[in-house]
Amino acid sequence: MLFDIFKTFFKIGVFTFGGGYAMIPLIGAEVIDRRGWIAEKDFLELLTLAQSAPGPIALNTAVFVGYKMQRYAGALAAVMGVVVPSFTIILIIAMFFSDIRDNQWVDAAFRGMRPAVVALIVAPVIGLARGMHAALIAVAAAVAAAVWYWGFSPVWLLLAGAAAGALWVALRGKEAGL
Repeated sequence: MLFDIFKTFFKIGVFTFGGGYAMIPLIGAEVIDRRGWIAEKDFLELLTLAQSAPGPIALNTAVFVGYKMQRYAGALAAVMGVVVPSFTIILIIAMFFSDIRDNQWVDAAFRGMRPAVVALIVAPVIGLARGMHAALIAVAAAVAAAVWYWGFSPVWLLLAGAAAGALWVALRGKEAGL
């Protein structure tokens, strides 16, 4: 099982360009749809936790998925799987960067990958929004506008969201007799 976790995250690490958010739909497809390791609801909860924790989201997601599967050994296998390809690719690029920096073919390849990277980043947003109440989608849009247009710090908005969620549960808990 540990080798399967490593191999799955290694494949994701090798074939994903564009950073952590581009990896999320691939991680979801592998661990939910293809392997059936985690239910979609559980994955969304792990993804929420991964976004809240400091550090790269793909790495955090790998840690949480691996841990859910096989505890610490699973977390280590997932992290190694997702990190080794990126580390190796960056090391190779760094070794030859001065030789390829101005290469028109390399530049064209990166420009060609850009639309795919955008699509891979948009996909998890749509996936997370699926099943959300319209009011929550409006809140998400307002938070995005607050960050992009008005320069609010995402940290304060995350803290406000956590406080609002805790207050909501506290109030709903009283209604449900909890």
